Amino acid sequence: MKVVFFGSPEFAANILDRLIKDGAQIVGVVTQPDKKAGRGRKLRPTPVKQLAIERGIPVFQPESLKGTEIRDLLRGLGADIFVVAAYGLIIPKDILDIPEYGAINVHASLLPKYRGAAPIQWAILNGDRVTGITIMQMDEGLDTGPILLQRALAIGIYDTAKDLHDELSELGAELLLEALQKIEHGKIIPISQDESLASYAPKLSKDIGEIDWNNTSLCIHNKIRALYPWPMAYFHFNTKKGPIKIQLFPGKLGEKMKEKIEPGTILGIREDFLEVACLDRTYLIPKLKPQSSKVLSAPEFSCGYLHGK
Repeated sequence: MKVVFFGSPEFAANILDRLIKDGAQIVGVVTQPDKKAGRGRKLRPTPVKQLAIERGIPVFQPESLKGTEIRDLLRGLGADIFVVAAYGLIIPKDILDIPEYGAINVHASLLPKYRGAAPIQWAILNGDRVTGITIMQMDEGLDTGPILLQRALAIGIYDTAKDLHDELSELGAELLLEALQKIEHGKIIPISQDESLASYAPKLSKDIGEIDWNNTSLCIHNKIRALYPWPMAYFHFNTKKGPIKIQLFPGKLGEKMKEKIEPGTILGIREDFLEVACLDRTYLIPKLKPQSSKVLSAPEFSCGYLHGK
């Protein structure tokens, strides 16, 4: 089948790469417009655009999918199906209806759980043990269309959002290839989602990352690994020049508290980790990034910020 691929970030680029390697006939790629990034605020293409250009695939970057111009352009590509993975813009019904087989979406959760923009992070934040991939027939709603295929994936206690991102993009590509084959041969049965089980995974913001040490060590661990590598969990630390924000890298659960210690108290270095008291036990942090500073190991942080600053 001829495919038009809609996607923008690395998650989508990984899936597109697998489609190309499998011999899929990609007649066009639709991705978000280049955005300014970095200190120089230079325009940066999406990972999907970069890959498509490298492979000689036509790229389209409309500001909106509303209007006759983009609709006529997409119709002119002659695609049999649209494949969507983390595109980032709402796709109107008149666009979804263009190809013979409509549009299917690769979503990083077991729908109807975690509809929305950040299913990977919210699964970890909530301490889930299982996530997965859903291939869904798209409709006008937000991840509300019928389920075509699903496959589960276990979440390890030390998995970060980056770990799951990579595993789920690989799983998503495999399941997508299976779905495309079954759709082409009429061997797939859509199943409506159970609305009573629906939940949402809203877009993350930077302020979500502040750590409250009065929570359990596991709760804090879940937040730190869920927000790695973006937007990163952090806490405020008092220095002689005033409080600064310090970002935390994923660590591990420490020992149960044997005595009553104020949560947030830094206990020192244990086996090259910074040990901090939480509500029930300690948390061990391997690396930290103080505001306006480079990433420091726990011993480096201790020398520079606990002794002498």
